[in-house]
Amino acid sequence: MNVLIVGAGINGVTAAIALRQRGHAVRLIDPGPLPHPGAASTDISKAVRSTYGSDEDYTELAERSVRMWRSWNTQFGQTLYHEVGMLFVRRTPMKPGDFEYESFQLSNRRSGRLEELDQKNFRKHFPAWSKNDFAYGVFEREAGYAESGVAVSVLAAHAKDLGVELGQGCNFSRLDESGSKICGVIVNGNDRIAADVVVMTTGAWTPYILPFTRKFFRATGHAVFHFKPVNPAPFAPDRFPVFGADISTTGYYGFPLNRDGVVKIANHGPGREMSPDSPERHVTAEEEARIRDFVRQTFPGLADAPIVFTRICLYCDTHDGHFWIARDPDRAGLVIATGDSGHGFKFAPVLGDIIADAVEEKDNPVLKKFRWRPEIRPGVEKEGARYLQEWL
Repeated sequence: MNVLIVGAGINGVTAAIALRQRGHAVRLIDPGPLPHPGAASTDISKAVRSTYGSDEDYTELAERSVRMWRSWNTQFGQTLYHEVGMLFVRRTPMKPGDFEYESFQLSNRRSGRLEELDQKNFRKHFPAWSKNDFAYGVFEREAGYAESGVAVSVLAAHAKDLGVELGQGCNFSRLDESGSKICGVIVNGNDRIAADVVVMTTGAWTPYILPFTRKFFRATGHAVFHFKPVNPAPFAPDRFPVFGADISTTGYYGFPLNRDGVVKIANHGPGREMSPDSPERHVTAEEEARIRDFVRQTFPGLADAPIVFTRICLYCDTHDGHFWIARDPDRAGLVIATGDSGHGFKFAPVLGDIIADAVEEKDNPVLKKFRWRPEIRPGVEKEGARYLQEWL
């Protein structure tokens, strides 16, 4: 097939690679530059972990993804994935129904990847946590973070090497429709690009450039902060793994010191609804005050650290927090692959083949979960580590 992919974030580049490897002619377009400065993928780090409460589908996909991240490190000759471990910590003991407890129980049934924290050794091994009241939870050694912006760049170059036609400077205008059939897209106002199948991997832009999807998707913005600690030692990767701190209620998570001496802390919560091009796409004083309060109570070593960078990371939310990777039943030739809901990047090594299976209409059990599902209505419990507000 002649496949056109719109959007060169992580979904787009991995789908392009998988489809090209399956023998299809693939064109990948994006406004550019790559990585696109406004895309969620364009960041210094994304968590890679298999802790997913009681959800076995995501747990299995994440375990497989970790193995493939390691393979990518070897294949591309650079460390895209840093296996520094991940902590999910709580102020109170774990109990049935808690995200951490359910993750631990599922791990015990599957692979035993998670270790319950030993209160005595926890503070000894991770000294940055010694001055707060977090003492319970789980530690996943086979976890860490991916250098997301770098990974997109490397994968885009790999796609091009495989023969994917990569077009930057292409601003999507509209779908090119003939009746109920999608024949391609119109870009830059009136330029037509023809295709047998169009795959929209446009993330948070999707509900704005495809208005009929607003009943399925919502774009939300989430504050991200980079701190520069005065004393970096306690925040080195071997002493300060990726973490989620009472994440089911606070939403706070973070990353160890990177090569630039930055500790990234962000919030995985309800966020603020906004379009990617909104003039309100900036961190507010209220968001900074909240994270300063969290840091002051949790990591005294960061209390006076300067914030050297802030950004708003955009999610494309679905009603149930699951990906949306499916053919449009009303528009032949159109596949939509989005709905990251803030937890998609870790699955990069497996996403491409899942999207390719949707394009080729192959049977894949996980696509039943990610199906076209307009019947789903807003709820409250989504991905295990996140609470989402309802929207109309």
